[in-house]
Amino acid sequence: MIDAQEPLERQIAEWRTYVARGTAIASSDVEELEGHLRDHIDSLRSVGLDSEEAFLVAVKRIGSLSALSREFAREHSDRLWRQLVLGTEKLDAKPVWRETLLVLLLAVAGAIAIKIPELFGIGFDGNESFYARNLSFFVLPFLTIYLAWKRGIGTASFLGLLLPFVATALVVNLYPFAAEGHTLYLSAIHLPIALWLVVGLGYVGLAWRGSAERMNFIRFSGELFIYYVLIALGGGVLSAFTVAMFQAIGVDAEPFIGHWLVPCGAMGAVLVGAWLVEAKQAVIENMAPVLTRIFTPLFTLVLLAFLVTMVWTSRGIDVEREVLIGFDLLLVVVLGLLVYSISARDRSAPPGFFDVLQLVLVVSALIVDVVALAAMMSRISEFGFTPNRTAALGENLILLANLGWSAWLYMRFIRGQAAIDELERWQTSYLPVYAIWALVVAALFPLIFRFA
Repeated sequence: MIDAQEPLERQIAEWRTYVARGTAIASSDVEELEGHLRDHIDSLRSVGLDSEEAFLVAVKRIGSLSALSREFAREHSDRLWRQLVLGTEKLDAKPVWRETLLVLLLAVAGAIAIKIPELFGIGFDGNESFYARNLSFFVLPFLTIYLAWKRGIGTASFLGLLLPFVATALVVNLYPFAAEGHTLYLSAIHLPIALWLVVGLGYVGLAWRGSAERMNFIRFSGELFIYYVLIALGGGVLSAFTVAMFQAIGVDAEPFIGHWLVPCGAMGAVLVGAWLVEAKQAVIENMAPVLTRIFTPLFTLVLLAFLVTMVWTSRGIDVEREVLIGFDLLLVVVLGLLVYSISARDRSAPPGFFDVLQLVLVVSALIVDVVALAAMMSRISEFGFTPNRTAALGENLILLANLGWSAWLYMRFIRGQAAIDELERWQTSYLPVYAIWALVVAALFPLIFRFA
């Protein structure tokens, strides 16, 4: 048992387990690296460092896992790309060809699922409300199946992960929503957010208590979004060329594009994107943290310019539904930039200019949220509560609490009074709050506001 070993051996064993996760690093490479690590430790101990100090310095000298992966990727590029696409050398308990086949089958299942309602006369035209409230069920269960299988979750736990999908599907389809009602579309918007937490449970293998696992799921979510957007852009180009080519021979391909390629491709792309994120994990540097470095200054400038303009013109925020959704999305993007910046930074590095810039971004978003809340409260006091206003109020209060405490923790970190890990734990621990509120809006608001 590892726990019975000496502290140094236990640390080396933990390091070896961590490094072995790198998909560009084979077992022979891990052994070679461990040999180098032990040589460094012996050398450092010979000059007076104790075991723990020698281990930490030796690990720092060898480098982080991402750096090791990039180094090995450069030296073994043929292995890397075979592994990324075909997985021919991935050392995993499950054969990679089996994983690829499973992903393809689940992607096809998602593509078929969205067409099944048409067998019962429920087409896209005229049934927008049905597809709006059921969109999550055409793809998220299949994504959960893939991630749960990948993590080796037991059968009982695996079936337990599917129960929330069954329960919520019954609820939203049995509710007597009013046609074009506000609660219908609130449920359609918030249900995927609540069910995404179920996907997260599958991703972390039900080990939700670990802050590192929750952060990994956040990274996965951001990476999946980026891949999905890229796939969607590629699909748009493919659709345009398809229409143009068939028009050249007098055939109209638009009905096929609109009724088959777009809906089926949109469902299948979620599984393909998830597979790509999993395949490249620890092989290629994550894109989300890189984009964070680019967009943090830009979003900071935009928010500051907005606040200055609002003060200069003495104009308040319009509290129409579309405007409120836009502001909420903006605040979520700010939190995303914050989270990915935290995940990418060196834990041992002191606070720097970029940390100050992040704090300015968070404080600016906090001020915008306060202004939006003031406008909402004024509108509610004048016209009363509606489903949209109540949902927006709750979401902005939740974002206010997150942004406010994040700003406080970041300020403490910059002043050297706290570690950056505290901010990471706060962000990852706050995830269930969003899911719970989304579930309340999706399942309880229709009852509270009588399905209006």
